[in-house]
Amino acid sequence: MTDAVTNPLLAPPALPYDLPPYGRIRPEHYLPAFHEAFAAHRAEVDAITAQTDEPTFENTLLALERSGGLLDRVGRTFYTVTSADGTAEIQEIEEELAPLMAAHSDAIQLDATLFARIAEVHAHLDRLDLDAESRYLVERRHREMSLAGAGLDDTQKARLTDLNQRLSVLTTTFEKNLLADTNDLAVVFDDAAELDGLGAGELSAAAQAATSRGLDGRYVVTLTLYTGHPYLASLTNRESRRRLLEASRSRAARGNAHDNRDVLREIVRVRAERAALLGYPSHAAAVLADQTAGSPDAARDLLRRLAVPAAANARSEQDALQKIADADGIHIEAADWALYTEKVRAERYDLDRAELRPWFEAERVLRDGVFFAAEQLYGVTIAERHDLQGYHPEVRVFEVRNADGGELGLFLLDLYTRDSKRGGAWMNSIVTQSTLRGTAPVVVNNLNVNKPAPGTPTLLTLDEVTTLFHEFGHALHGLFATVTYPHFAGTAVYRDFVEFPSQVNEMWILWPEILTNYARHIDTGEPLPSDVVDRLHASEAFNQGFATSEYLAASWIDQAWHGLSVDEASAEIDVAEFEAAALADIGLDNPVVPTRYASTYFAHVFSGGYSAGYYSYIWSEVLDADTVEWFRENGGLVRANGERFRQKVLGVGGAGDPLAAYRDFRGRDADIRPLLERRGLTG
Repeated sequence: MTDAVTNPLLAPPALPYDLPPYGRIRPEHYLPAFHEAFAAHRAEVDAITAQTDEPTFENTLLALERSGGLLDRVGRTFYTVTSADGTAEIQEIEEELAPLMAAHSDAIQLDATLFARIAEVHAHLDRLDLDAESRYLVERRHREMSLAGAGLDDTQKARLTDLNQRLSVLTTTFEKNLLADTNDLAVVFDDAAELDGLGAGELSAAAQAATSRGLDGRYVVTLTLYTGHPYLASLTNRESRRRLLEASRSRAARGNAHDNRDVLREIVRVRAERAALLGYPSHAAAVLADQTAGSPDAARDLLRRLAVPAAANARSEQDALQKIADADGIHIEAADWALYTEKVRAERYDLDRAELRPWFEAERVLRDGVFFAAEQLYGVTIAERHDLQGYHPEVRVFEVRNADGGELGLFLLDLYTRDSKRGGAWMNSIVTQSTLRGTAPVVVNNLNVNKPAPGTPTLLTLDEVTTLFHEFGHALHGLFATVTYPHFAGTAVYRDFVEFPSQVNEMWILWPEILTNYARHIDTGEPLPSDVVDRLHASEAFNQGFATSEYLAASWIDQAWHGLSVDEASAEIDVAEFEAAALADIGLDNPVVPTRYASTYFAHVFSGGYSAGYYSYIWSEVLDADTVEWFRENGGLVRANGERFRQKVLGVGGAGDPLAAYRDFRGRDADIRPLLERRGLTG
């Protein structure tokens, strides 16, 4: 028998901030805990629907918010591990759990009696004396259940449940295949000469990765989630660059057991059928109906508007690269872009970004950069808790307190790559804040920095510094959101708004008082020279044609797949041909500028939460660029500005219309002009 004595997942939380007792949790604890949590949640919802009293906010909406606490706790504990330490045993559990979780979610979301009660409260909303958050809860719950299919008949609901369960299995399979093929395709080099151009720390990391795979004396370069790789900017051996890029682009499309092409085609078809069942012409239409964009046309209009100047800028950048490559007798290919970009950057701005790494030691960037900026802007204090344990030995735990010393939450950092971690970088909440439940936030940032050999410092690239600041922006959003209801906790906002706070946090990377505090040479302690800083600022719009084009290309591929009708999605589709046609349609079919993600490894949309929503980054960047301008106009890094941004944007969580919150903060709607200027798209 499973109980709180034998299963730590079922015991009442006992650690600070309800941090899960990861040191005691074993894989065999998860499924029994989920089964008990499913039953408890179902019983709580049944108690709501069994009532004969007239539906009220208190006996229906409030009761629903109180339900599901155990499932939320078990689920967040488990899914944190599946993405960050997905061992074979954990993956097997996830595969078994996926359809069960989908079925349980549908049983709640499609419950006709529950929906009828919520609809009754919604119908009389104007008569109720509710505060703004409670009123918004009624509106959101009613809309979400409507969009989920709660109004369908029983036959339609049965089909919808089947589709949702099938999707849960498919998306889990997609991620499993991608992780396996990414590990299999890590590039093995026999000789350090093949990696000429890498620094000592990078070579150390490659040697360490080889040793961990039983390949002593050799070098292994693991792949990043996106198409490119940071090392492409440094490797002087052209064949090494080609091997690295070829491995990246072939992931999950090699005709082996990890091939994702059939999987993604079925995902697209099932999503299209589900959308049709819900009354939408495509999956994109169904998704964007409940985003700030409102419709696929609005998102696509923005993408098309930006694609033309971005593609033109990329072609100009390519011409500049080719002029330098001519001296080497090279015709520029995709694998050459990053290296020759750095050569042009060095020629034009006298700047070699690879040489900046000694100024970006990871611990100093974290404490004296990322944390320091938050402390200055928001008054928080952040201290490591060595007495608390994360889900993996490499995870570090920090306590965050408010300016008055009061407890705020925990921040966990999982910095390094490993074979059991999916690619990319992300933030998730292990515990969310809710005054109704009396819980405080526990959030985690995951990155995939290569780990050097023991005793060797971790030196970051400027891109990795940017990622660290970016993900901590998500963490701050999760920490600062202060809501009553769990439904609105943390970063539970519209998908095309969620990237906004994280992008804003990137502004502090080169802010003078922050940069001088953390960018200190690893050996001498000297700050990054002011002339180098000036050149970094001067080069901010450099290579933006490439960066914008590769991003827009991926966004357009996402829209193309998810814009298909059910009939179109049911046809035989060649994945490579489909991608090529989509990129040609928007004018981003330059072979030297590959898409940031190709379909078979596009985890954001085929196994993550960004399906039909990858446009969100640029959509949110309109708000971000406009907000950066506001900070500059109002004194920058001062507590009053931080408090305003925290209270009016970050602190709202999902408890209100995000664009209304933005208008409250900015005093008007966002202006696109700062974004166009930032990306060099105004010419």
